[in-house]
Amino acid sequence: MDTQNIFFDQEQLLRLLTNLYVFTGIAANILDPQGRDINLFEGHPPFCKAINALPEGHRRCVACDAWKVKHYNAAKGFQFYRCHAGVCEAVMPLYDKNRPLAYLVFGCFLDESPIERQWECARPLLDWYPGGPEMLKSAFFQFRQYSDVELKAYSELLEALAAYIQLKGMIQATERTDAQRLELYLDQHYMERLSLESVSRELGIGRTRLCRLAKQLSDGETLFQLIARRRIEAAKELLVCSELPISAVAGAVGISDYNYFSRVFRSITGMTPRDFRKKWRTAP
Repeated sequence: MDTQNIFFDQEQLLRLLTNLYVFTGIAANILDPQGRDINLFEGHPPFCKAINALPEGHRRCVACDAWKVKHYNAAKGFQFYRCHAGVCEAVMPLYDKNRPLAYLVFGCFLDESPIERQWECARPLLDWYPGGPEMLKSAFFQFRQYSDVELKAYSELLEALAAYIQLKGMIQATERTDAQRLELYLDQHYMERLSLESVSRELGIGRTRLCRLAKQLSDGETLFQLIARRRIEAAKELLVCSELPISAVAGAVGISDYNYFSRVFRSITGMTPRDFRKKWRTAP
C-alpha cells in the first residue's frame, strides 16, 4: 500500500514547461505515479481536443496515460511509443531513489516517416469516433513532424531538465495521513469483496479508528456506506461511458447481486440505473 503523497510545485513546473514550449514548440507535461495528469496545461492540439471532448475519447486518453507509465521498460531515459490514437509521445520516470515519483512526458507529434503512411496506421484506431476517422484527418495532419536527430536533441534536453526539477525539489514525496490512505485504498479496491476486518488488516489500522476515519471522510457515514458511494460513483461513469449491461456494471464495481445494486444505486442517486443511463445518454 502506497503511504506517500506527492507534492508538485505547480507554479514552478508550469513556468518551466511553458518556457520550454515557447522555445521549442513541443509540449511537455508531468504525470503522477499512476499516470494521471496533474493538470498543468488545459490546452490540447486540435486533434487531441476533438478526441478529449467526447467521454469515450477522454476515457481512452486517461487509460493510455495509465498504460504508458505501467509499461515503461526502457533501460533509462525516454521511451517512445504511439498513443491509442496513433500519435507519437515519449515518457520518462522521475525517481525518488529507485521508485518513480512522477513521469515526464512530451508529445504529441509525428515522426519523419511519410505522414500519409502514419495516417493509414492511425485510421483503424479511430473507428470508434462518431462520423468515422475521416472527421479527424485534417487535425491529424496539423501535427508537426520531427526528425530522429531533433527528437534525440530534445530528449537529452528534457533529461537535463528532469535533473533540475529534482534538484530544486519541485516534486517531493510526503507521508499520507491515515484518512488519505483509506481513501486511496477504497479508490483502488472498491470493486473487490471488502469487509471491516479485511480493510483494517490491509491498512494496519484498528477497526475502531477505521470507523472514525470513515465518518471523517463521509460526514458521518459508516465504512460500508462510504464503500457503497465509491462503487456507485464508478457505476455512474460506466453507465454513461460504456455499453456494458447493467448487471455487468454491477459486477464490475463489486456488487454481484443485481437487485441489491439497483436498490443501493437508487438510494444514493434517487434514480434506477436504467433511468440514470437513459437521462445522461440523451442529455444535450
